[in-house]
Amino acid sequence: MAEAERIIGTPDTPDADRDGQDRDERDQVRPDRGGQEPAGTDGTAAETGRPRGKRRIAVLFAVAVVAYLLDLVSKMIVVAELEHHEPVEIIGDWLRFEAIRNAGAAFGFGEAFTVIFTVIAAAVIMVIIRLARKLYSLPWAIALGLLLGGALGNLTDRIFRSPGVFKGAVVDFIAPKHFAVFNLADSAIVCGGILIVLLSFRGLDPDGTVHKD
Repeated sequence: MAEAERIIGTPDTPDADRDGQDRDERDQVRPDRGGQEPAGTDGTAAETGRPRGKRRIAVLFAVAVVAYLLDLVSKMIVVAELEHHEPVEIIGDWLRFEAIRNAGAAFGFGEAFTVIFTVIAAAVIMVIIRLARKLYSLPWAIALGLLLGGALGNLTDRIFRSPGVFKGAVVDFIAPKHFAVFNLADSAIVCGGILIVLLSFRGLDPDGTVHKD
């Protein structure tokens, strides 16, 4: 009887050994697969997310630097070439360049609150810099970069131009017909603000998530 069981059981032995080997191979592979963290955890996804966030921050500051330098250079040219001179007509009476010192906010509003506008501009800059740490959206990076560059441009005038620190008058020179005189910093601020409104309507947040109300 024992001999018969041995003979009958012999064909099953290789299969059993093969099943055991298969299980051992699966056990060896499984830890490797289990060692990988799924998307959305703090592992691989976080490592790939951080460089992407850094690129968005780089875009923000690059846009801000370009906007700031364009505003600064344009004001230097205007002060040197246009101040105390006749306006220069660009498109007839519809658009001209005219150097004007503005102690108020953008487009000449609120000239009696120069110090307040200076403090607001500084606060806006600080908020944008803090928000940049959570920035993962390219459109938001461009919008905030425009705001930052424009705010820095006008803040530079507030600090360094006469009549004194935090009371300086901003140099404006773009004078459309039937409209307030403004500068490139004002244009950057307005464009950045409009872009932020559009992004908000589309439900796109600075961190890259999209929500629908």
